[in-house]
This record gives sequence, C-alpha cells and structure tokens, in this order.
Amino acid sequence: MVNDMRYSTILMTALLTVASSAMAQTDDAATRLREVLPAPVATRVLAVIARARAHELPTDVLENRALKFAARGVQPDSIEKSVVDHEARMERGKETLERARGNKAAADEVDAAAEVLRKGVGGPALSDFAKSAPSGRSLAVPLYVVGGLLDRGMASDDAMRRVAAGLRARASDHDLEKMQSEVQFRGNNGNGNGRGPDMTGRPSDGPGNGIGFARGHGGGPPAGVPANGGSSAKPGRGNNKPPTP
Repeated sequence: MVNDMRYSTILMTALLTVASSAMAQTDDAATRLREVLPAPVATRVLAVIARARAHELPTDVLENRALKFAARGVQPDSIEKSVVDHEARMERGKETLERARGNKAAADEVDAAAEVLRKGVGGPALSDFAKSAPSGRSLAVPLYVVGGLLDRGMASDDAMRRVAAGLRARASDHDLEKMQSEVQFRGNNGNGNGRGPDMTGRPSDGPGNGIGFARGHGGGPPAGVPANGGSSAKPGRGNNKPPTP
C-alpha cells in the first residue's frame, strides 16, 4: 500500500509538472503574440488558438504561423485570416484522417494534412489516401512529400497516387523523401491546380513500377518525424520560410 501511495504521488507530481510546463508555454506564446500584433487582432488570434487547443489540434503550428508572418511584415488582418483558415484546415484534416483510419491522428499528421489541403488536395482524395496506407504507418512524412511534389509542379492526383504507391511498396520515409527530391521542379504553368503541369518524367532509382521504387522494396518501420519546432526541417517545407497566408 505504501508503494501504491508513492507511485500515486510520483504520478501526480509528473502530471502537475507537465501541466505547468504546458501553461508556461501557452503564456509565453500569448505574450509574444500580443507583442507583435495589435491588441484586437492578438485577442482574436488567441481565441482561435484556444479553440484549436480545445479540439486537440497542434496549437504551436498556429502560434508559429502568426509569429513568422509578423516577422515578415505581413499585415495583421492577413495574419488573422491565415490563422483562422489554417485552424479550419487542421480541423478538417484531423477529422478526415481519423474517420478514414479509425484512430486518433498525431499532431504532425494533422499539420501535414492541413498543408496538402492548403495546396489544393481535396478532402475525398485525402480520405482515400489515408485509407489506402498500411495500418499503423504514420502519414506525416508521406503527406509532407505530397506537398513537396505539388510545390514542384506535379498535379494533385498524380502526387497522391505516386506517394500512395510508394506506401504500398513499403517504402521508408527516407525513400519517399528521396523520391520527392529527385522530381524536377517544373514551375507553375497552370495545370488547373495552381501547381504547374502534370509530371511526365519518373525518377530512375528503381525499375518496375513506374514510381521510382523497385518492386518488393522493403522499407523498415516509419522513420520518426521531428516535432513542430524541432531542428530538422520537414519534407516539402523548404527553407524554413512559412507557408503563404
């Protein structure tokens, strides 16, 4: 019984420490936002962030978005709209992934889903992509790779099919990132999705299935994805510049 009491005390202390740390981070973000945004805008942005927190969305994504745009001199009303829009995309992405897979979506998956929705991928396409992925596989890197392919000018449907095929081939996250890096940038020549022409070339790193992976490719367990604000850059996010509002 003594051991049980000690365990309960340790557990309660740990929970209080985590809660205190989270509250400190929240207060810090609120302070910084109030420093860089006009008071009315900061109040509304913080309300959106609070709503996102209540819905279990990654609020640091919204905080960083607002702070980075403020640092770039973006107008406050545009920052507010960007935060509002991205919160809605994260909500939609989270709901889509969880309905498609039947389990809770991780924060980095929600962020990645919101990014591909921002870049023009439709909800039904995102749902089909999630359903087709191997069970238990994190979709964070695959979705960031989809976003990177869109940035390089690949049509939305082709980007989703190509990465989905890689997942079916059990490609590792590293292989998917390699595939993205080997696609030539085509620019925006107006293929209907604002991301450039359809891709006709194929990477040459593997024969057989037309997606740049050899048949029977054996990828290991999904590689870990750095948390938001980590030191490693996410695939498809480029040079640490924030996305457009």
